[in-house]
Amino acid sequence: MSASNIRAIALSLLAPAIAIVLSILVTTLVIAAVGSSPGEFWSTMFEMPKPRLRVDIVNQTAMIYIAAVAAAIGFRMGLFNIGLEGQYTIASFAAASFAGAAYLGGLANVAASIVVAMAVGAIWSGIAGVLKTTRGVSEVISTIMLNSIAITLVGYFLNTRGVKEGNTVHTTNLEPGSTLGGFSPFEDRDGEIWVLTLLAVVVGIGFWVLLNKTRFGFDLRASGQSESAALASGIDPKRMILISMMLSGAVAGLIWLPALFGGARNYGTSFQAGLGFLGIAVALLGRNRPLGMLFGALLFAFLSVKSNDLTFGTDVSPSIVQITQGVAVLAVVVTYEVVRRWRTRLEQRAVSRELAGAAS
Repeated sequence: MSASNIRAIALSLLAPAIAIVLSILVTTLVIAAVGSSPGEFWSTMFEMPKPRLRVDIVNQTAMIYIAAVAAAIGFRMGLFNIGLEGQYTIASFAAASFAGAAYLGGLANVAASIVVAMAVGAIWSGIAGVLKTTRGVSEVISTIMLNSIAITLVGYFLNTRGVKEGNTVHTTNLEPGSTLGGFSPFEDRDGEIWVLTLLAVVVGIGFWVLLNKTRFGFDLRASGQSESAALASGIDPKRMILISMMLSGAVAGLIWLPALFGGARNYGTSFQAGLGFLGIAVALLGRNRPLGMLFGALLFAFLSVKSNDLTFGTDVSPSIVQITQGVAVLAVVVTYEVVRRWRTRLEQRAVSRELAGAAS
């Protein structure tokens, strides 16, 4: 391996290494500042998770990863789809309602519900795409508003048409034949890894193939890097914006489906909010790359699941984990930019030396 290759690898590892160190230092300082024990926090976080927690980590990783890919599709186009939260909320409710109505049976009901979730997510995200391409409305503003509208609509339909059970309300429970469950790598009491976590694998591979092996992926990357250059090469920017937003929303519609058909079996109190915002953070953390986002999703899932141990085993607030996640994202964004500029400066100096040597 040449010296230039070694240096390139070292520089690529430098940014995440610095980000990890900064995250640990800042988190430790915050814990100490609030009067808790940093030692207890880190010993609890680095302790091997129990089997039940390992199952939860796998399930959470899958859903967070799907959310990250949905965000990354927009990012690669230069769009900030902050509306993942609303898109997967309304898509999950639609899929749960359709599946609970049992128009179809068995696996056909599951497959049709997946299509419904993707269609609803795409349509809801497409509203922001239409507003941007026809009226110039920023997708950040429109998707934030659509988040609130989606959550309000779901709440209204759930309260008026949902099944009331005690103090709770939910959609109609899925028929046993329309549930997929999962498999337990440990004992039954430790829970199951849901079958539809495989959606994360399909989405990740599909995202890589789309970006690197298709014309649309090339157009997407080109439009994201320079809209004017893409237009000059014959790419329609407005068309790409609309398709990218709808594709991002379609993927967002899949986020909660592993839980719906695995353990929840209806949309109600078991619905897990916040996955959309986690996906945005993980996409930034993983630099919108499939493998990077996988590690980011695993890290965030690990931190989120392990935060429950803080409540019972230490005097450290579980909210500290959210600070750790936020600092990690911020540190990665900053350090990658610093390292990129440093690398550019080194390359410019190397070229200058070569030119000076050739001239002499």
